[in-house]
Amino acid sequence: MTLPQLSADLFLTDGGIETTLVFDDGVDLPDFAAFPLLDDPDGRSLLTRYFDRYAGIAERDGVGIVLETVTWRANPDWGARSGYDLERLAAVDRAAVDLLLDVRRRFAATVVISGCVGPRHDGYHPETVMSREEARAYHAHQISAFADTNADLVSALTMTNVPEATGITDAAREAEVPVVISFTLETDGRLPTGVPLGAAIEAVDRDTGGYPAYYMVNCVHPTHIAPALDPAAPWIGRVRGIRANASKLSHAELDEAEVLDRGDPGELAADCRSLNSRFPQLTVLGGCCGTDHRHIEAISAAFSG
Repeated sequence: MTLPQLSADLFLTDGGIETTLVFDDGVDLPDFAAFPLLDDPDGRSLLTRYFDRYAGIAERDGVGIVLETVTWRANPDWGARSGYDLERLAAVDRAAVDLLLDVRRRFAATVVISGCVGPRHDGYHPETVMSREEARAYHAHQISAFADTNADLVSALTMTNVPEATGITDAAREAEVPVVISFTLETDGRLPTGVPLGAAIEAVDRDTGGYPAYYMVNCVHPTHIAPALDPAAPWIGRVRGIRANASKLSHAELDEAEVLDRGDPGELAADCRSLNSRFPQLTVLGGCCGTDHRHIEAISAAFSG
């Protein structure tokens, strides 16, 4: 499949689903895990309403949208904390794709379905880093489950280190499914492990023959992404998207915050548009923690204007 977001002037994503569920819908999400909602009829209805809202924005504005499955925490370690074994996790992966297939059938917008893969450990604090082979073996079960569905690709979000990103890429190549690698950055524009964004991208590309379809950055404000982007760097064209936090706070500050910092939707949209003006290949744009449909509407409006 040729990914349509690679030839579009703008392709949206949804926003921060976990923060929306917790702070707007009052849902208790232990470990920030949204996937157990798939096993409850009311939970599925809530998720459907969430995704319908974003697909509706894309349909109204005549743009495409990438929707991520609610499986960021559906890996063996986090799944076990919620009482899910590998068999139940595979069923969750399939159910998450099925839910988005239903959304896609009901809207005229181009909806790309991404099987979401999250980090094995904490997305902010990578105290433990697997080897490349350990990461391949660890994530292969979930990626294989997605490969057996009608998902269009898999996306590894909030990646903190190179070996895990490389292992996930290996697993995706073995499963013959496209993969997007999305790193998270600290306020200095580096990965939480201290590696510069460009060095991380070059390392994964070098060790995997450039297999990732493209790279993204997520769970960070655009003003913290800008210092990491070098217009003269040979790797810059590989960065195609941003899922931005609403807040300008650091990861450490967000961890300690008791009130959700929603930022300003218009300001966030203007920051995304500014980055796009400097780096026109940044066309896959959406939200992460603290963002909701208002931020995505603002991003879409900033480009239509």
